[in-house]
Amino acid sequence: MTADRERDIFEAVLTLLREGDYEALTMDNVATRARASKATLYRRWQGKPQLVAAALRHQTPDDSDSLDTGSLAGDLHEIARRAGGAALQDYLVLLRALSRAMHAHPELADAVYESRVEPELRTMRAVVDRAVDRGEVAAMNPALGFLAHLVSGATLARPVVERAEADPEFLSRYVDAVVLPALLSGRER
Repeated sequence: MTADRERDIFEAVLTLLREGDYEALTMDNVATRARASKATLYRRWQGKPQLVAAALRHQTPDDSDSLDTGSLAGDLHEIARRAGGAALQDYLVLLRALSRAMHAHPELADAVYESRVEPELRTMRAVVDRAVDRGEVAAMNPALGFLAHLVSGATLARPVVERAEADPEFLSRYVDAVVLPALLSGRER
């Protein structure tokens, strides 16, 4: 199977997930959408969980490794700007489509972690490490271990609590009101 053909199949999978949910997605639907035979799909992937996991892993994450504005506040505001865009909305749609299935299929949970969570964690670790090196944050600040929870919590909670998406403006205010005070509170003076 060529890389282009595989990409077409993965796009069909992700499009179908965005339109419905994991339970509604079938190998028949994928085959129809991708203009492929079910036999082709089953020759390459054992079943739906493996195909969906492969499609998730195929996604290219944002180039967050290059994030470095020179300050903790700048880096966090850039994360908020990037996170509050269309990419976040797409991720949340996929996460909602997969949330129940991830409990039943650990391979899906692993794929979500590898394709979406791990790159974000790497970025946040780099932001924190640079802030510690610059003396902006105390290395032993207990809030450092909760940075990912703080940021992801806001993006996941706002649609539930306020019935509004976590847009860049909201996330920027959240960074100023919650994240930065938590991270800067333990700084040695």
